[in-house]
Amino acid sequence: MSKKKGLSLEEKRTRMMEIFFESVCFPIAGHQTTIKKDVFQLKDIEKIAPKTKGIAPMTVKEVLQSLVDDNMVDCERIGTSNYYWAFPSKALHARNHKIEELQKQISEAKQRKVSLQKAVEKAKVGREDTKERSSLLKELQALREERTQLQAELEKYRECDPEVVEEMRKSNVVAKEAVSRWTDNVFAIKSWTKKKFAFDDSRINKAFGIPEDFDYMD
Repeated sequence: MSKKKGLSLEEKRTRMMEIFFESVCFPIAGHQTTIKKDVFQLKDIEKIAPKTKGIAPMTVKEVLQSLVDDNMVDCERIGTSNYYWAFPSKALHARNHKIEELQKQISEAKQRKVSLQKAVEKAKVGREDTKERSSLLKELQALREERTQLQAELEKYRECDPEVVEEMRKSNVVAKEAVSRWTDNVFAIKSWTKKKFAFDDSRINKAFGIPEDFDYMD
């Protein structure tokens, strides 16, 4: 047995609008009386919609708010309660206005589609799938692959580039000067430590993790 399909949002909206335009059965003095109610509170809609229109209770407020947002149902807060009502003429006008907007959007979308199709056709000119074009595309692809390979080879031999070598030489000089300065600092600290605490070299080296063969670079 197939599962019963739920109502779509538009079906719920349509059924809820019917509540505002139909006679509704309300309990009066302990009896069910059919009257035409013009104004509703949310609690009224929440009772009526599930029972008479098959709208799930959890979705009533959301559906009602969507109708308010589209100006198909009016809402006004009086005291601590919100009151809802709708007039057939206004609802019809709102629906027609919505239809006009959608039709306008459809028309604009169709125009964009035509423009895009023309642009596509224009772009295809000169790109017909001919033997000559296919041959040229293959040649272009081969040249691109060859260029990639040559660039990779060039990177391998970049270290032999005179400019690169000169930059490396300059960098080495700067690095060697920096190492020499730090070596000076280490020896200065070792000298101060010897005089201050009367430590020998091996003890100072061990305490500070200085290699025994620590010296200036050649």
